[in-house]
Amino acid sequence: MNICVFCSAADLDDRYVTPARQFAELMGKGGHALVWGGSDAGLMKVMADGVQEAGGKLIGVSVEFLAHKARKGADEMVVTKDLAERKAQMLARADAIVIMVGGMGTLDEATEILELRKHGLHTKPVVLLNTAGFYDGLKEQFQRMESEGFLPLPLTDLVFFAADGVDALAYLEEEAGVQA
Repeated sequence: MNICVFCSAADLDDRYVTPARQFAELMGKGGHALVWGGSDAGLMKVMADGVQEAGGKLIGVSVEFLAHKARKGADEMVVTKDLAERKAQMLARADAIVIMVGGMGTLDEATEILELRKHGLHTKPVVLLNTAGFYDGLKEQFQRMESEGFLPLPLTDLVFFAADGVDALAYLEEEAGVQA
């Protein structure tokens, strides 16, 4: 499976790095490819290192203004003209999406992916990997949107909140019909 992972390019605390490394290793050992923003920095680098070291494939999608930070040695690296094209390319190359901890860019990617899913423009499974409770507030906001009628379908049809990488990958493999 090609798993698109949206995450931070920032250097983060071990409470985020260690679970990311474990998830990356699970992906690689499972024979899955990482589709990611192509950066060789921060959590993006942790994910790419872990997947590659565990035997998985790397499909990077960078953007012109960040191409100087693109990882060397990826199996494939695409450079897009802008962030909108980057998100579209990442979604097109993915069988599933995992949103990990991140800042404004990751939040932008998450909301766009969920909005597209809400409108039926893709049916790929989406997981919010809620490492260390990072997305508890967002989950609460989404639940409020649902309870107050802002979502046209159940929240569980849009996104799965996973506590860790094991739960995230198990959900994605089940959705994809992958035999364990």
